[in-house]
Amino acid sequence: MKRLSVVIALILAVAFLLPDRFRQPTIAEQAPSQARKTVQSLRVQVLSTMLVGDSNAGIGEWGFAAIVEVDGQRILFDTGARPDTVLKNVRELNVDLSNVKDVILSHNHSDHTNGLLTLRREFAKTNPAALSRAHVGKGIFWNRPNASGDSNVMVKIKPDYEATGGQFVEYTEPKEILPGVWLTGPVSRVHPEKNWSGAGRMKSPEGLVEDTLPEDMSLVFVTDKGLVLLSGCGHAGIINTIEHARKTIQPAPIYAAIGGFHLFALNDEKLSWTSGKLKEFGLKNFLGAHCTGIEAVYRIRQQAGLDRQSCVVSAIGSSFTLDKGIDPTPLAR
Repeated sequence: MKRLSVVIALILAVAFLLPDRFRQPTIAEQAPSQARKTVQSLRVQVLSTMLVGDSNAGIGEWGFAAIVEVDGQRILFDTGARPDTVLKNVRELNVDLSNVKDVILSHNHSDHTNGLLTLRREFAKTNPAALSRAHVGKGIFWNRPNASGDSNVMVKIKPDYEATGGQFVEYTEPKEILPGVWLTGPVSRVHPEKNWSGAGRMKSPEGLVEDTLPEDMSLVFVTDKGLVLLSGCGHAGIINTIEHARKTIQPAPIYAAIGGFHLFALNDEKLSWTSGKLKEFGLKNFLGAHCTGIEAVYRIRQQAGLDRQSCVVSAIGSSFTLDKGIDPTPLAR
């Protein structure tokens, strides 16, 4: 028995000392990308933005919302500015939200959150679980004091939404919410893409500080073609967000960027820098909605080497699909 124990010990020692190419890696040693799931089917359709691309398809507003269909699952991303805009638009676009449980709120601003209660109450009449789970970044409920009290509408929306049976899920880091579908969580601000006013203040755990929209987060889809980014306003910065996603989720090229990116006020120098970085990341499709800015979309088209089919100003009803790319609607085509 003693001799057997010695033999076993020798075998284990030899196995441990073998070169790596002869050893089967453990689960912990396997590269994350080997086990990472990828999205196979994806469609994102814009439900709220400024431009109406078809005379029979919706109402424009300064806001953003989009419906996501990914591998048989559906997610609502942001809820528009006016309480009933998205509700009216989904009816005209024949989009049913009654079987959508999950809502992403990219940040606290009213042009992304004001439709939440209207949509929850309306579609809960058909399905009590409709739009009953809202995903948010840490900081979205922090007070934003101003002369009239508090500019953060989420402070009021939170108890009203919870009274309907809805629940909030708060994130402090990247999280895979469906196979291949990731929330960035709050984004690291490596580059000085300061695309907020600087005038607002918020009550953080450290006290009253500048409101930098720390909760701003985006949705990222890992696909075989690269990463697809969906953003509400991108207050953290489109380049910061992409670098954050490539570092924390997967270091892949950017196949598509969709949504609002708050580039409308950028000067030529900053737009050129942004376009250059997007080209460096391998961007193939860009659907710029809401606060991206019309001129910014055209500059990105020119400077990132895209064309009128692959770089488009978004309109109500415009969409992106993984297999066919961008459908811009008649006006934007």
